[in-house]
Amino acid sequence: MNKSVLFILVIITMVFTSCVPTKDLTYLQDGGKVYDSIMVNQSVKKPYRVQSNDILMVNIKTSDPVLNTMFKPSDRTQNVSNEQVLFFEGFTVDDHGLIRIPVLGEIPVIGKTTEEIRIDIEKKLGEDYFKKEANIFVNVKLAGLRYTINGEVKIPGTNTLFVENATIMDAISNSGDITIIGDRKNVMVVRRYPHGVEMHSINLLDKKALESPYYYLQPNDFILVNPLKQKSWGTGTTGLQSLTTIISVLSLATTIIVLTRL
Repeated sequence: MNKSVLFILVIITMVFTSCVPTKDLTYLQDGGKVYDSIMVNQSVKKPYRVQSNDILMVNIKTSDPVLNTMFKPSDRTQNVSNEQVLFFEGFTVDDHGLIRIPVLGEIPVIGKTTEEIRIDIEKKLGEDYFKKEANIFVNVKLAGLRYTINGEVKIPGTNTLFVENATIMDAISNSGDITIIGDRKNVMVVRRYPHGVEMHSINLLDKKALESPYYYLQPNDFILVNPLKQKSWGTGTTGLQSLTTIISVLSLATTIIVLTRL
């Protein structure tokens, strides 16, 4: 009788220790505290500064139709996809931190915000090429936020979000969410800096993730979601799956014992 009770207790323990608890699946937890609002650290919302290999879209218009044709994008890309247009019509920042624009030539952009680049281009056009009567209008944007996500997500791959700002939660949602066996406590963000590449960790189960400098995406971020131990153990992610696995193992063990006694 004692052996039977012990056997049942072992099975129950294995089932519950191999399941993924709800607290490991709920994003941005606050330890049970209630807040009317959440203050996001302003430091993480600083404007992005352009780096090498970024792609910029620069739109230059004037009140003179003849001058506009000098900066008009090519008609060759009318039938290609958005991301291909970005590649062909955008201005890629080279290793020296420069972009090459028709008429203007090389423009230094590395380390600057898109607003600073816009001001520089307008100033150069106004001082060197056009009069004030031309009514110069310049718009500079990043050619989308391109990122790659891999690991325990439903739709891994490389995507581009056509927005000014996006968060790691946007990237995860766009990838169909993290699977039930994905480790939300230790999501890795591989980010490129002028001095090299760094790897950072962010805990998406903790509300403090909103204050992390890695909560907001930057172009060319690589996001990696590793699996929980449950996947490595192969015991299942729910109680039913775990119980089924355990019963199968016990049945196999019983069969082997019986065969060895024959």
